[in-house]
Amino acid sequence: MSRRRQRPEQQVHRAVVAHLNARGVPGIVFLHPANGGARSAVEGAIFKSLGVATGAPDLLLWHDGKAFALELKAESGRVSESQATMLDRLGKAGVAVAVATGIDEALAALEGWQLLRGAVR
Repeated sequence: MSRRRQRPEQQVHRAVVAHLNARGVPGIVFLHPANGGARSAVEGAIFKSLGVATGAPDLLLWHDGKAFALELKAESGRVSESQATMLDRLGKAGVAVAVATGIDEALAALEGWQLLRGAVR
C-alpha cells in the first residue's frame, strides 16, 4: 500500500481557500498563481518570458480597489529569499502583505484585512 505524501502547507492552503469561498466578503477576487513545481529549463525560460516571477505569494487577493498578498507556511515552513524579495517588492508597490504560519495566522490576516465575514473561532 502506498502512502500519500503529507503536504502540510497544501492543507493550510486548502483550508484558507475553503474559508474564502464560504466567508469571503462580497466582491472579493482571489487566485493562486500556479507557478510552482518542477519545470524543464525550456519551460522555465518560456514561463519567465511570459512574466512568471519567482517568489510569488500563495494567494493574491483584491477587494474594493485594494490588493493583498498572503504567503502561507506550515508550522515548519520558512520564507525563501525569493519570497521575501517578492513580498518586499509588493509591499513597496502598495500591496498589503502577510506571511501566515498555519491556519490561525492566515485567518487572522484575512480578518484583519476585513476580507472575511464573521469569525468562526
